[in-house]
Amino acid sequence: QLELVESGGGLVQPGGSLRLSCAISESIEIESIDIMGWYRQAPGNKRELIAGIRNSGNTIYGESVKGRFTISRGDAKNTVYLRMNSLKPEDTAVYYCFAQRGEIYSDYGSLVDYWGQGTQVTVSS
Repeated sequence: QLELVESGGGLVQPGGSLRLSCAISESIEIESIDIMGWYRQAPGNKRELIAGIRNSGNTIYGESVKGRFTISRGDAKNTVYLRMNSLKPEDTAVYYCFAQRGEIYSDYGSLVDYWGQGTQVTVSS
């Protein structure tokens, strides 16, 4: 049973937009989750923290996506979204939704409790 279910990846031209969604299954107690967000991993690269959102609503972004990507949560807080604008070829990667207890972010996801299955985003003309 998948605990985090992602959707929304695909192929887009440079300059285009996509929105990723991630829903927490009922098997996870939502009240125990402090942070949700997204990492990405391109071939040959380490997993990179892209965006995170705390229960307070406080957000962080990786330097490479600041000003282009926006993270948000649904009203029930069991869904997180990543709006990606002005996409570049270097944004091509597998994007992984995550959820964790505790409010400390980790560079490569060592503190993450739950991962989504990953969704491919390809930016190419």
